[in-house]
Amino acid sequence: MLELTDENFEQDVINSNMPVLVDFWSPTYPPCLILGPIIEEIAKEFEGKAKVGKLNVMENQEIAEKYEIFGIPTIIIFKNGEIKERATGL
Repeated sequence: MLELTDENFEQDVINSNMPVLVDFWSPTYPPCLILGPIIEEIAKEFEGKAKVGKLNVMENQEIAEKYEIFGIPTIIIFKNGEIKERATGL
């Protein structure tokens, strides 16, 4: 699973040659912790077909603001650098 940051987001998500599921989360928010194991299972299931990464919104506020992450957890699926699906909440 990718650990995404403000610094590597463009390279690992926007410029990816495969779809990327991004979990915008915080380690201090219980619903994010509940969702964590599910995200890990998705990462295993789609290994080689899609990338899965987590972006800590508390440590990477530039990207969180850019994608208007107002509630967490938020899951966004990117394909060819564009948002294809978005869901917020547990």
